[in-house]
Amino acid sequence: MVSLLALAGGTVVVMAGQSVPQWLSATEERAHAATSTPLPHTRRIGIISGHRGHDSGAVCADGLTEAQVNFDHALRVAGLLRAHGFEVDVMDEFDPRLEGYRALALISIHADSCIYINDRATGFKIAGKPQPALNEENKRLVACLTEHYARATGLGFHSNSITHDMRQYHAFRRADPATPAAIIETGFLYLDRVLLTRQADRVAQGIAEGVLCFARAGTP
Repeated sequence: MVSLLALAGGTVVVMAGQSVPQWLSATEERAHAATSTPLPHTRRIGIISGHRGHDSGAVCADGLTEAQVNFDHALRVAGLLRAHGFEVDVMDEFDPRLEGYRALALISIHADSCIYINDRATGFKIAGKPQPALNEENKRLVACLTEHYARATGLGFHSNSITHDMRQYHAFRRADPATPAAIIETGFLYLDRVLLTRQADRVAQGIAEGVLCFARAGTP
């Protein structure tokens, strides 16, 4: 599957639906980090690749891991945002750079269970940083992500499974208090697996467009 994302000036980025080999993705990401010129924090966006560098996350019967899926999505989102001129840091789950991290926004990408729960275990969920001083900014970040992710993927919002761990996500406390932040569970690896693996461009498009909505100080 192919997805299009319009850029400023009418340029269009074409994202192919096939997966990127994990070893190649990691090599390219290290090369980008080594050659990037730092930009002001207002043009910087942090992307946490859920579970990467710590554990596998959910594991499917065939060996597919949540960490692999999250990293693929993180790299695709980073590519789309870089095409808009943002400096993007793709980070591990407990990356040391998270301490005091200052950016326009910080997004952590995760996926949900790879076992059958019930026929309603499909959809995505998002939680924002629960800090009163950033309440409006975080509300707007969550609103932008929710609207654009639902539109790009066709998934519903699975609000009744937002957990305490999402609301109190560790990176919310570690990042600079002035950095708006959110965590997204992109879908369930059992019922939503086709979307998350074979149509990963749609996942990335939804997240990237949500961040761009927020960056433009817009509302969905």
